Amino acid sequence: MTTDLIRFRALLDRRYWIFDLDGTITKPVHDFVAIRKALGVPEATGILEYIASQPEPEKTSLNRKLSSIERNLAEQAEPTPGVLKLLHQLSEQGRVLAILTRNQRECVDISLQRLGVRQLFADAAIIACEDAAPKPDPEGVKKLLNSWQTSPDNCLIVGDFLYDLQAGAESAIATVHYGADRPERWPELTDAVVEDFTVLTRMLSDSPG
Repeated sequence: MTTDLIRFRALLDRRYWIFDLDGTITKPVHDFVAIRKALGVPEATGILEYIASQPEPEKTSLNRKLSSIERNLAEQAEPTPGVLKLLHQLSEQGRVLAILTRNQRECVDISLQRLGVRQLFADAAIIACEDAAPKPDPEGVKKLLNSWQTSPDNCLIVGDFLYDLQAGAESAIATVHYGADRPERWPELTDAVVEDFTVLTRMLSDSPG
C-alpha cells in the first residue's frame, strides 16, 4: 500500500464529515452566468457578496429573486452518482454529517428531502448562507466544530469547488476535492481528490469507522 493511500485511508477514519451541496451531493444545475444576468450581478462577482453590498430595498428585492431561482433549482435536484449510498454508509458507521453551502436553508431542505436524506443531517449541522458568512469564509466550518466540540483533526470537508477547499484549509480540517469531470485542481488546498464516490464507499467498507 502506497504512502498516499495510507494517508487517504487515515483521512476517511475521521468522524465528522462536512459536505458541500450543489455539485457534490447534488448534480450541478446552477447556471451562474444566467443567475448573475437575472440579478444584475457583474461578471466574476460573488452573487451573495454583491447582494449583501446593496442598499435597501434593493437587497431585499434581490434576495427574493434569488430565493425564487434557488427554490426552482432545488425542486429539480438529483443526486450525484454514488453519493446516497455513501451518505447512508457514513451514517450507519456512526459518522456525523453536515452541510455547508452558500444556498438558502429553505432550498437545502427541499433538495435533501427530494433526495430522501434529510433525516441524516441534524438541523444544527446544516449551515446555509443565513447561518454564517458564506464560503470561502471559514466561519461555517468553525461554527460546526464548536457545536460538535471537536478538534479540526477529527473533521474533513468534501466539495467540488475552490471555496470548499479554502474554507476547509482556513479551518485546518482535511479537504477532499470531488473532481469528477472537472479540469480545475487546487493541489495546494487539497488533501485528497476523489473522482467517483463509489471509491469512498468501497474504502469505507474496509474501514473500522
